[in-house]
Amino acid sequence: MNVMTESTPGAESALYRRVWRWHFYAGLVCLPFLVLLALTGGLYLFKDPIEARLYARLERVGVQAAPALDAQALVAKAVTALSSAPDSVVRYVAPAGPGRSAEVGLRRDGGIVAVYLDPADGRVLGTLRDDERLMNVVKRIHSLAIAGVAANHWIEVVAGWAIVLAVSGVFLWWPRGRREGVVTVRARPSRRLWWRDVHAVTGVFAAAALLFLAVTGLPWSAFWGEQFGRLASRWGLGTPAYLWGGTPQSQAPLADLAALPWSASHAPLPSSAAPHHEGHASPAAPEAVPARIEAASIGLNRALQRLAELGLPAGTPLRLPEGPRGVYSAAHFPDDVRAVRVVHLDRYSGAVLADIGYADYGALGKATEWGISIHTGRQFGAINQLVMLAGCGAIVALAVSAAVMWWKRRPQGRLAAPPRRDGDRAAAGAIGVAVLLGLLYPLLGASMLAALALDRLVPARWRERYGL
Repeated sequence: MNVMTESTPGAESALYRRVWRWHFYAGLVCLPFLVLLALTGGLYLFKDPIEARLYARLERVGVQAAPALDAQALVAKAVTALSSAPDSVVRYVAPAGPGRSAEVGLRRDGGIVAVYLDPADGRVLGTLRDDERLMNVVKRIHSLAIAGVAANHWIEVVAGWAIVLAVSGVFLWWPRGRREGVVTVRARPSRRLWWRDVHAVTGVFAAAALLFLAVTGLPWSAFWGEQFGRLASRWGLGTPAYLWGGTPQSQAPLADLAALPWSASHAPLPSSAAPHHEGHASPAAPEAVPARIEAASIGLNRALQRLAELGLPAGTPLRLPEGPRGVYSAAHFPDDVRAVRVVHLDRYSGAVLADIGYADYGALGKATEWGISIHTGRQFGAINQLVMLAGCGAIVALAVSAAVMWWKRRPQGRLAAPPRRDGDRAAAGAIGVAVLLGLLYPLLGASMLAALALDRLVPARWRERYGL
C-alpha cells in the first residue's frame, strides 16, 4: 500500500527494506489474481437481481386461477420432456409464490439440468444446466475451480498473501512523524508521487476490507477450508456434533441444491431407516428393487407437506433421496444468516432426522456464517452490497496504482525490486507474525518458505543486473 521514497522517515531501516521487498513481491504475484477476485466478486454481489432479469423467462409465469399440478405430476412431466429415467431426479424447487415457475433438477450427461415448468399445466418453459448458470460460472472463475484443482489451491495461496499485503502495507504506510501523503494526495497524476499517495491512502482504508474478504473467503477454499470445516465440526464448534455420531451416516454430501450454509456443506447426510419389510421381502429381480423402495417411500408430495408443517417457506430447494437409505433434505438459505435452516426427513416415515438452524451452530460456525453472509453482500441488503463493492473497487485501484508506480520508477530492462542489502535482518516481531500466519494457513506458510529460499538462492550478480 505504500512504497519507500527518499523522503520517507525510516526508509533506510533494515526492517523497512525487508517489509517493502516482501510487499513488492507479494503484490507482483498476487495482484493480477486479486483483480480477478475483485471483479468477479463485485459481480457476484448482485447475483439475485442479475439472474432474476437474465432468467425471467424461465422463472416467471402468468398468474392463473387454475389450481397447480402437484409436485409429483410436475416431476413426471420433466422426466418425460427430457426422456430421462425417474431415478435421475435429484432436486425439486416448488414455486416460491404466484407467478413463479417450478424447477426440477435431473442428473444428465455428467451434470444437473434444471427443467422449469409452469405449475398450472406442466408446460416446459426451458432448461438450464447448473454449470452453465451465469453466477455459477462467475463463482467458479472467482475460485479458479474452473481451471482445475491446482488452480483452486493456488487461489487459497493468493488469499493468504493478500493478508500479508494488508499487514505489510499498513506497516509501510505508518506515518513515522510524516504529515503529508498520509491521508492526503499530493502532486498531479503525471507525477509518481501522486500515484504513491493514491496507493497509500486507498490502501490504508482498504486494508480492513482486504483482510476481511481474504479471511472470510478462506472457509470455502479447497484445502484450508476443508480442514477448518472438519475440525470445527469434530470439536462441536461448527456443524452440530450430533450429526457426526450415533446413527449410521451416508457418505453423500448435501449437494444438488442451489445454495448451502457453509456449516451444512461439511456434514454427511443422516440415513433413512430401512423400510419395515426390507429384511423379509421375497427375492425379486434387480429392476424391481427401486420400484419397491419408491413404493415404500412417503413420496415427494408428502415430503413437501411435512416441510410446510415444519414452517419451511414455499420455494425451499429440496434434494431427493439417493439410494435405499437416502433422505429428503431441504435447505432454506435466506439473506439473514439467523434464519438459515437445514432439515432432513426419513424417506419412509417422514420423521425428522435433523433440523438444524443458526442457533444450533457452534461458535466458529456462527462466526463463519456471518462472515460469509457479509462477504457475499447478503446480510444487510444494499448497504452491505455497496460496502463490499467499494472494497472490490479499492483492490482494483491498488493494483492499478501499484503498476503505474512501478512503471514510472523502473529502469529499462530491470524488475527494480526494493533492494536487499547484505546483513539486513528482520525484527523478531515481523518474524513472529510471519510464523503465526504460516502456521495458521499452511499453504501460505509453504509458499513463504519457497519464496524465502528463492530469494536466498538468487546470485548477487543477477540481483544487481536485473534489479531482483
